[in-house]
This record gives sequence, C-alpha cells and structure tokens, in this order.
Amino acid sequence: MGQAFCCIQVDQSYVAIKETFGKFEEVLEPGCHLLPWICGQQIAGYLSLRVQQLDVRCETKTKDNVFVTVVASIQYRALADKASDAFYKLSNTREQIQSYVFDVIRASVPKLNLDDTFEQKNDIAKAVEDELEKAMSTYGYEIVQTLIVDIEPDEHVKRAMNEINAAARMRLAANEKAEAEKILQIKRAEGEAESKYLSGLGIARQRQAIVDGLRDSVLAFSENVPGTSAKDVMDMVLITQYFDTMKEIGASSKSSSVFIPHGPGAVKDIASQIRDGLIQGQKFFEVCDYAWFGFVGLGWCMKRIVSI
Repeated sequence: MGQAFCCIQVDQSYVAIKETFGKFEEVLEPGCHLLPWICGQQIAGYLSLRVQQLDVRCETKTKDNVFVTVVASIQYRALADKASDAFYKLSNTREQIQSYVFDVIRASVPKLNLDDTFEQKNDIAKAVEDELEKAMSTYGYEIVQTLIVDIEPDEHVKRAMNEINAAARMRLAANEKAEAEKILQIKRAEGEAESKYLSGLGIARQRQAIVDGLRDSVLAFSENVPGTSAKDVMDMVLITQYFDTMKEIGASSKSSSVFIPHGPGAVKDIASQIRDGLIQGQKFFEVCDYAWFGFVGLGWCMKRIVSI
C-alpha cells in the first residue's frame, strides 16, 4: 500500500537501504519516507541495529592433550553510520564471526593446560573480542561483549577430575578424623592419668588415716588396760579386721570369692611373718652398712700400700 502511494515506513531500531536503479543512494532512518518508484528508486533491504547474540561451540585441544569444547557467546550490532558497509560487504555475518572465533580459540587454548584454561577464560574472551573488534569494524559491525560461557572437557576427563577431587577430599576428611581421634585419645589418657593420680592420693590418705587410727587405738588401749603390750593390741586389731572381712564377703550377694582352708588362728601366723620380715630387713641393712664400711677401709689400706 505504501509503495502504491510512493511512501514507505521504517520501523524503530531498523534502517532501510535505498537504491536507485540498483545503485546505493542512501540509508533511510526510522520513519516515513517518500520513495517514487517510477524514478527507479527502491528498498534493497532492511538492517537491524539491535544487539544480536551468536553462540559458537569450538572443539580444540589443550597443552596437556585434553580435548575440550569451548562455548563462546558473541554480542554484536550493526553501526548506523556504517550501515551500507554492513549491508553490502558481508553476505553472511554470523559465519564470518564464527570463523574468527574458531581461529582465536584454537590459537589460544593449545597454549594452556586444562586447569589454566578454566582459570584464564577471561583472557581467552578478551583475545577473541580484540580480534573480532579489529576485523568486524571494517564491515560496519561493533562487538559489544564476548563471553566464554562454558568449557566442556570430555566426559571421561570430567569423571576422572571428579574422582581426583573426591579422593583429595576423602584424604582430607581422613586426616581430620585421625586428628580428632588423636585428640580424643590424648584427652582420654590425660583424664585417666588425672583419675589415677587422684585415686592414688585417695588411697594414700586412706592408708594414712588407717595408720593414724591404729596408732591412736593402740595407745588408748595400752593406757586403759595395764599390762598389755603393743603386740597384743595389734594381734587383736588383725583378728577384728579378719572377722570384718569375712562378714562383708558373706553379706554381699554379688561377691566372687575363692575359699581356701583358713582359720582365725592364721592371723597370728600372718602377724608373726610380718614382724619376722621387718626384723630380717633391718638386719640386712645393718649387714650392708658393715660391708660398706669394710670396703671403705680396704680401699684406704690399698691406697696406703700403693703410696708406700
């Protein structure tokens, strides 16, 4: 309808390429334009000025011989002041951009190891953007942004990387668990040592209290009962303790006891054995003292003989 009245409409964010008898004449901005077709004027085509995106998947090899697929997203747009170049100089803009992306990625990634490729993806994107900006500006296009959105190694490589990561984390977890068990054992040993120390103090105090009680009992009994000796008092105390022990064994329903032939008269034998042992130990130390003085004297005599 617009052509019938020699008028055309150009939408916003678009420009129209006007030709006269097949020759480029001018770029028409958005709006309404007079186009007398009877004079050989026509619209050769329309060009969008919006930002467009092209996703490129490029397979290449890293320095450590791992094949990866690099996914790059190129955001570009045509420049209004160079619309004629963008319309006439390129027949397929997307394929042209894709070729430059392939060239830069396959020149950059083989210089890097796999881990470095992941770490330096921004550098790869910058290299692609610089190369595209330099090449596409001649054709009237502006590169708005270049992104490396994904780096996909082979499936077997990804599985191996995951296993390596899992093994490292398991090793770290095992070390932490072993360290925790070590701390528990140390704390347990410290607790046992402290418990035994306190138990030893309690036993020592208990024995000291028993000794003090026996001493007080012997002294009190000797003072109150004339004609008794300390030996008589100790024999009576041992017999009393013997009966107390037998009473406790018989009263406890859960006690494990070994019965051997024994009688109250054995207490006297036990006391005698203890006294004989103390007397023999005292004599042994006296003999050791005499022997030591003898050795000292012998040494002094030998020294005198050597000096003469």
